[in-house]
Amino acid sequence: MTLGEQSDVTASELAERRARMVQEIEADVRDTYFYTGRKALDERVMAALAKVPRHEFVPPDMRGQAYRNAPLPIGHGQTISQPYIVALMTDMLRLQPEDIVLEVGTGCGYQTAILAELARQVFSIEIVENLGLRARELVERLGYTNVEASIGDGYHGWEAHAPFDAIIVTAAATIVPPPLIEQLKSGGRMAIPVGREFGTQTLLLLEKDQQGQISEQEILPVAFVPLTGGH
Repeated sequence: MTLGEQSDVTASELAERRARMVQEIEADVRDTYFYTGRKALDERVMAALAKVPRHEFVPPDMRGQAYRNAPLPIGHGQTISQPYIVALMTDMLRLQPEDIVLEVGTGCGYQTAILAELARQVFSIEIVENLGLRARELVERLGYTNVEASIGDGYHGWEAHAPFDAIIVTAAATIVPPPLIEQLKSGGRMAIPVGREFGTQTLLLLEKDQQGQISEQEILPVAFVPLTGGH
């Protein structure tokens, strides 16, 4: 079977590939302990990675590679993030079952589905209309009723549903967008890559205390597509 072929792969084989992907993520977590300070991720996060069918979120000709622990192209110059990065950023948010989350950059909807497994409500914004509409249809088909997706410029957040317990940005910004800081609830957390070019980007964790003050922690170097929009 070639990498692009998927039609003959059984559900059990897909589950085995997903399980191997989770094992690779766990190994990556241990290997990056120096950067992240994490020897393991939240069990709920890993269970979501083991459940969500990543092969549904990649283009048909890429499905044979869906469970590689690597980013993959999804069209329009965008990518589905490496599963390890998806797991790490989700873990950084420390989501609770009653949390309301903002996702900037729906992409193919894979990260959206992971968030929907863990939070009460996910609001997701995608600037590329074709991607956003396709992702919305897919997450609905997969049965996620706690996701509301919109087409727009996520730099400005989604004020109508703010404040958010957590915000995740899946594209690299040159600065942390001020509207997102404003829309983060006191006690909330934001995971965002910041940097102009692939070689200079850093994944940041921002936390807002009860007085509205922001603390910032650098987690590790990353490589994301840039955040786009009129800003």
